[in-house]
Amino acid sequence: METARTRNAAKPPRRPSKTRLWFKRWRNALQKVGLASVALGAVGVLAIGVVALDPAARLRDTAASLAELGRGPGLSIQEIRIEGREFAPREALQNAIATTPGEAMLDFDPNAAKERLERIAWVQHAHVERRLPGTILIRITERQAFAIWQKEGRFSVIDRQGNVMASERLQAFGPLPLVVGAGAERYAAAMIDLLRSSPEIADRVQAIVRVSERRWNLRLQNGADVLLPEGQEEAAIARLAELQARDKLLDRPLAAVDMRLPDRLVVRMQAAAPAAPATATPARSQRG
Repeated sequence: METARTRNAAKPPRRPSKTRLWFKRWRNALQKVGLASVALGAVGVLAIGVVALDPAARLRDTAASLAELGRGPGLSIQEIRIEGREFAPREALQNAIATTPGEAMLDFDPNAAKERLERIAWVQHAHVERRLPGTILIRITERQAFAIWQKEGRFSVIDRQGNVMASERLQAFGPLPLVVGAGAERYAAAMIDLLRSSPEIADRVQAIVRVSERRWNLRLQNGADVLLPEGQEEAAIARLAELQARDKLLDRPLAAVDMRLPDRLVVRMQAAAPAAPATATPARSQRG
């Protein structure tokens, strides 16, 4: 006779449903996450406790480790390459770059270096970049020397905008127009361009002199002065070129040519040298 126990034993074990399997796996996963969280929490508490014992030392050690990492292979500066330099002082460029080989590449700020470089009077534009593994590349465009400016006995090379570029080794820049006086550096470009359009006048000009910071005189090679009217320089130079072409005015022994009056031209000649006094020659005695 088959009993209930033998019937149950004969039946195969019932497989758990998919829903029960899903819940079981989820419960196991939650248990693992909980254990991991506890472990991480313990590690965090331990780390906090260690830092709390000596926070300054731990921070110093961390900063030192990061700095040492930044100087590791491929991350330190091996070369600083400067292109485009001709006259800009090397020391000024090095101070603006503000880093040296061996320093960490990641500590170098190209934008800050660019701003410092472009504050140098010689530098019109700078391009700065990091080139891995270890090169800092600097490309500069220098300002062009435009004229020599004389003020109170001091000579300086200026660019077209009047920025002082150098006050030494002026002979290295070759022949440049000379402008003289306070304010001359700011307004020289327009006058120099004007004279270049009249080479027959420009060739005879030794210096362009700013008078009272409002008008110009032309100092000629022969020492004569041409007084130009304020604000009418172009018309005056055109008239002067016409007089030179027709009458060879500037080839005469002039002291000054005053063109400040619109309806007349005042010419002053050089004073004639006084005649040398005659010297009496004693009569030679003749022997009889």
